[in-house]
Amino acid sequence: MDSPGTAKISPYVWRISAVVVVGSIMSILDTTIVNVALETLSRELHASIVDIQWVVTGYMLSLAAVIPVTGWAARRFGAKQVYLVSLVLFTAGSALCGLATSTPELIVFRVLQGVGGGMILPVGQLMMAEAAGPQRMGRVMSVVAVPAMLAPILGPTIGGLIVQHMSWRWIFYVNVPIGVVAVIAAMRFLPTVKPGPADRLDVRGLLLMATGLPLLTYGLAEVGVTGGFSSVKVIVPVIAGVALIATFAVHALRIPKPLLDLRLYRRPTFSSASLAMFCLGAALFGGMILLPLYWQTVRLESVVDTGLLTAPQGLGAALIMPLAGKLTDRMGGGPLALFGVTLCTVATIPFALIGAHTSIVWLSVAMFIRGMGIGFGFMPTMAAAFASLERSELASATPQLNVLQRVGGSMGTAVLAVVLQRALIGVHTPSGAAAAYGTAFWASACLSALAIIPCVILLRAERAARAAKVAQGEPETETVGEALAA
Repeated sequence: MDSPGTAKISPYVWRISAVVVVGSIMSILDTTIVNVALETLSRELHASIVDIQWVVTGYMLSLAAVIPVTGWAARRFGAKQVYLVSLVLFTAGSALCGLATSTPELIVFRVLQGVGGGMILPVGQLMMAEAAGPQRMGRVMSVVAVPAMLAPILGPTIGGLIVQHMSWRWIFYVNVPIGVVAVIAAMRFLPTVKPGPADRLDVRGLLLMATGLPLLTYGLAEVGVTGGFSSVKVIVPVIAGVALIATFAVHALRIPKPLLDLRLYRRPTFSSASLAMFCLGAALFGGMILLPLYWQTVRLESVVDTGLLTAPQGLGAALIMPLAGKLTDRMGGGPLALFGVTLCTVATIPFALIGAHTSIVWLSVAMFIRGMGIGFGFMPTMAAAFASLERSELASATPQLNVLQRVGGSMGTAVLAVVLQRALIGVHTPSGAAAAYGTAFWASACLSALAIIPCVILLRAERAARAAKVAQGEPETETVGEALAA
């Protein structure tokens, strides 16, 4: 048997990965590409910023609501069928968004778009994980992780170019030809798997999660409008959302076949990897709101230039991920995740010391190194979570990890937005504004540092698992469930 680091990946697996990447690029880019157009949408549709922000928030809410059902849907109807429906919904929603003539229409169509977009990535990851098996998980998952890391970089740049040179409607129309190509490729290259045995849908769990997660997301989104956590518009939905999610957790642990199998968290490797991904999501997506604002408000750069100036972080992540994938297959995810999170934390400190005239070259180098830390942290953590599972558990684990990423990103964004807004109170000079951003970046560094703790736990859990295998007479290089992948 080949060792995990040398097991060859067949062209069949790479074809599946390529199809999934096409769909992932489309859905992930759309989470960031619209942000730069909010001012234009407000003006063109005669809506206030408070109203037009629901174009983004509605999309986030529909993503959070639909992700938990993807595991059951993949088992009940087949992963390929669900993936195709997701692509069609997203593409149709994009076309309708481009045709919208009012703010309410646009918000409704964005929700439809989000229903499709929320299922594309987790179902795609599920198919890739099943095709690759634990032996090859690191290298294959690094492929789909590249567009995920590049999206926060390319989205604002592409959106800025479209808004500057074309109608805002093309922000949505651009998805249509990509969606058509993705549907054709999926029909041709993805394997048709007959629907497997699926229990009855956990309707009570679905209602609890589909209500709790959007309420929590809504409350966090309202922080950007109210400026703090003390408003009733923030407190009520956040408390209600947390209560509903907690009720779901109790419910899920009491029934044999819940919507999401929370029993997976009893495994130290999976639980620590999941917590690390939550913290990484908060640090990554939360931190991504700070740099664009700094470039535009303090350095007075254009929207397009701002997108280009944030590129070094994405380049660092993209360049390191293939290496991180190979090393993960050989060493496990724990050591690399710990190194990546530590590097990301250290590389955030220069931004905490930022000034109104800090060298662009220096900041670009720091961003590139931070991106390398993200590449070493994110993908090995996800691969470790997947590699600790049996094939039958992938359908439950995949949507859970995606939910954790998005909720972590929402919380990180809300926290850093509040820190920044409070630090900017009474500031009227560029140097004062730069200092306020430095304060927010200190908070971002703390969010990155929080991920160190679960990474240490992950490292110890992987070592314990390997020691247990050796004690049982199994090869130390094998991963959990490897026999199923052979």
